[in-house]
Amino acid sequence: MIGLKTGTVQIVPYDPAWERLFAAERRRIDAAIGQRVLAIEHVGSTAVPGLSAKPIIDIAIGLGSLDDVPTCVAPLTELGYQYKGENGLPERHYFTRGTPGRTHHLHMVVVGEYQWSTLVPFRDHLRRNPETLAQYQQLKEELAARFPHDRAAYTDGKAEFIQAILRQLRQVELPNQ
Repeated sequence: MIGLKTGTVQIVPYDPAWERLFAAERRRIDAAIGQRVLAIEHVGSTAVPGLSAKPIIDIAIGLGSLDDVPTCVAPLTELGYQYKGENGLPERHYFTRGTPGRTHHLHMVVVGEYQWSTLVPFRDHLRRNPETLAQYQQLKEELAARFPHDRAAYTDGKAEFIQAILRQLRQVELPNQ
């Protein structure tokens, strides 16, 4: 089951159905805008087996240029998405689906740029590192208990942890670049 009332925070146990739901949504998105898209990735906590998450499917849509965003808005709207613009994050265009409970978040970004280089590597790191996954799980549960009706505070509470992991990943990757 997916969906969560806007502004609320509820963490539920990992559900293997999330991957199937992503795959079905990926096919819909690909049929609508695939000719403009370089990649469609399942990101966020629902993309990490074993990790509890808000029951919302996060999808990163990788473009070659943000100049392609305007031509994607209408087809995604036809799929039920609402376009939110950058919504506070430069170089990312954001869409939501589901009312009153959000079921999907789309993050439209440029492959290789900063936003893409945070969403995908963080997901992959959690998938490969059980200790980090356990630490993140504990943090998310604590924040969800503290901020059940304050999504911004919940998100802000995760930021330092996420940024520390991303800094660590960049240090590991720098010599190989």
